[in-house]
Amino acid sequence: MLEVERKDEKLKKKSSSDCSSWVGALAMGMIFFCSPVVSMFTDHFGCRKTAVCGAFVAFLGLLTSSFATTLGLRYFTYGILFGCGSSFAFQPSLVILGHYFRQRLGLANGVVTAGSSLFSMGLPVLLKKVVGPLGLPRTFQILSIFMLVQSLLALTFKPLMPSGMCPMPGMGMDGGPPSGLESASRWQKGLAKIRKYFNVRVFSVLTYRVWAFGVATAVLGYFVPYVHLMNFVKEQFKDTQREWVLLVCIGASSGVGRLLFGKIGDLIPGVKKIYMQVASFILLGLMSMMIPLCAAFEGLVVVFVLMGLCDGCFITIMAPIAFELVGPMQASQAIGYLLGLMAIPMTAGPPIAGLLRDYFGSYHVAFYLAGVPPIVGGIVMFFVPLVHQRMQRRRKKANDPSMDKMLKNCSNGDMLPGYTDMETHI
Repeated sequence: MLEVERKDEKLKKKSSSDCSSWVGALAMGMIFFCSPVVSMFTDHFGCRKTAVCGAFVAFLGLLTSSFATTLGLRYFTYGILFGCGSSFAFQPSLVILGHYFRQRLGLANGVVTAGSSLFSMGLPVLLKKVVGPLGLPRTFQILSIFMLVQSLLALTFKPLMPSGMCPMPGMGMDGGPPSGLESASRWQKGLAKIRKYFNVRVFSVLTYRVWAFGVATAVLGYFVPYVHLMNFVKEQFKDTQREWVLLVCIGASSGVGRLLFGKIGDLIPGVKKIYMQVASFILLGLMSMMIPLCAAFEGLVVVFVLMGLCDGCFITIMAPIAFELVGPMQASQAIGYLLGLMAIPMTAGPPIAGLLRDYFGSYHVAFYLAGVPPIVGGIVMFFVPLVHQRMQRRRKKANDPSMDKMLKNCSNGDMLPGYTDMETHI
């Protein structure tokens, strides 16, 4: 969409490489920045209502973008409105899988997320064909239809109620507050509600904190090659006809990676799945540094195929790792806070690369530096399984079986993430 946006004559005169990259980067950043709030809405209103409303807001964002005539207005319609709506539609699609799948959660994530790769392959060709004769406004209107369809499909997000559901801790058998809270002040009741929906208990898990910090560090350079790909190809190869091949290669290899690594992730026990993300981030950082060294277009194709595989591995295995680290009851909040921590570095990366390009006159330095954060993040994440094993040995010595965080059926009296309060009391 960034390349389509730059073809708009009304925006071309006003946008530099860093300003125009802010539009797409802002949309991606809002998807992650809103995630902690989305997790609260998911736990309170349920996966279905949250996803339906989010997809409809994203539909309005794309539709209003077709009427935007300035870059500043598109910051709001596409960057903020579409980005926020996409966030509310995206996260429940990850949480709802935990209701239906236990043993094959990685493969289920791979199959679901691989669908986006199909559109990543088809949309570049579609946009290249329709944006010329139809123009940018009509293109946005066509894309908004997809979000409207997604809003309808989200109606199928029906949580599965496990047998023997018990009330949440701190709740009475009728779902209301215990008798002791009836005499509490309004202030205490308000704090209880805040603690209930803004659950920060996941940060008490050391391995989750280290993992989240590593991922947040890695994504600073994660999105840079995708945003500046088109301009780099034009500068490096003086070719404006074959850049769509790279987008198709990324989409195809990412789809294959999500299916392949989703299946492999199910075969790897416990938190050792993180080693897959470690390898993918380190390889992705190295491939980002290799981009300026590609003298032939075919070499660039190989680089982006490998980057697509790394992308598929990272996306697919993210939710299963969250379930392993904090358990199924806190997975929604864990995913939400993780995506929220990713917001600022992922949003800042592409504009910083645009500034570096404007300063040095080429993308070489920007791509070299973009490869550093994924490597650093991968090294940090490497220690997560080691810390987890050390903590497990301490628990065995203390003989504390209550700290088992492996995926199990809901037997501890908590509700799965994505249930509404009404559903919890059934």
